[in-house]
Amino acid sequence: MSQRVVHTHELSKHFGELVAVESLSLEITRGEVFGMLGPNGSGKTTTIRMLCGLIAPTSGEITVAGIDAVRDPEGVRRRIGYMSQKFGLYDDMTVRENFRFYAGLYGLSRRARNAREEELFTELGLTPRIRQLTGTLSGGWKQKLALACATAHRPDLVFLDEPTAGVDPAARRQFWKIIRGLSAAGMTILVTTHYMDEATQCDRLAFLSRGHLIGVGTPEEITTQFNQPTIEDVFIALQAQDEGAVA
Repeated sequence: MSQRVVHTHELSKHFGELVAVESLSLEITRGEVFGMLGPNGSGKTTTIRMLCGLIAPTSGEITVAGIDAVRDPEGVRRRIGYMSQKFGLYDDMTVRENFRFYAGLYGLSRRARNAREEELFTELGLTPRIRQLTGTLSGGWKQKLALACATAHRPDLVFLDEPTAGVDPAARRQFWKIIRGLSAAGMTILVTTHYMDEATQCDRLAFLSRGHLIGVGTPEEITTQFNQPTIEDVFIALQAQDEGAVA
């Protein structure tokens, strides 16, 4: 099985005269925890929407889990999971009802759904809360349930878009332990975050600025490339640069 889960070559997206992403060439391998960082307006959201098969690129190549995202976007969506701070959990449904709803959307049979439910709920500690209304859960428990829903169908690639925003530090730390476990099992994780301590836990990072990929590598390689002491300093310097360009 190919170890390459994401491949883009000269990927671009234009909205009229606005260049959202320009000539992005990137590879992400199986089991990698990959962070995508950049100031607002850097092209992260547009890139992720293209990778998810939600919008077509203006030009360039893009494959996800071996599927051409331009020719078969629906095929891509069947092979990925997506979770964000605003993941669409239903507050008036129980933990189990939410999971079963999303498992059904992903096309799991009842047998496969029940087996996956038992596996994930045990792993994430959700079993005692199985009949609890989702709206009464804390942010950390909602986060775990959202992750269970996003990975119900064992996707090749999971997008975590600002997944720990508003979650307390202890829950964030536990969440990253879970992420590492998924990675070790071969699932590829693509993360966007504004928490730089989380960024340093990624295997590799890609920095985008005004639609261009300006740096990719391990956290250590990135700080060396930009001659900054920390990833946070790199981010702040890029943000100031982009704001200066706009002004």
